[in-house]
Amino acid sequence: MRPSWDEYFLEIAHLVASRSTCLRRAVGAAIVKDKRILATGYNGAPSGLAHCEEVGCVREQQNVPSGQRHELCRGLHAEQNAILQAALYGVSIAEATLYCTTHPCVVCAKMIINAGMKEVIISDSYPDELAAAIFREAGVAVRYLPKNPPPQS
Repeated sequence: MRPSWDEYFLEIAHLVASRSTCLRRAVGAAIVKDKRILATGYNGAPSGLAHCEEVGCVREQQNVPSGQRHELCRGLHAEQNAILQAALYGVSIAEATLYCTTHPCVVCAKMIINAGMKEVIISDSYPDELAAAIFREAGVAVRYLPKNPPPQS
């Protein structure tokens, strides 16, 4: 069965996540406008730096819970990498939709809001209530689309 546009782009975000080098969670993102992919990103170390798979995870070593102390990670989040790719190549992402395998954290939520994106579509949750609250306050729609929805009849 042919996927909807939302299913299609979210599946692409899942494929992008397969490039992740994070030891804790593989996340992928795709920024889309007018049914065109503008940029993608996955979580991992900045370009040219050793990946966590090579040097280990500081957050794991210090038992930092998910959703806390983001500054203790050597990697960038998938959403950040997608936004930075758009900026690097001069691509406007205003009014775009972000497809992401996981609900953005508060740091990424603030970047998404200031980048002018209008909607976020996710397939997995993330323990960050502040992110959800500021999306609501900013009027950024967040929709949940399970990765494997039941077949349509």
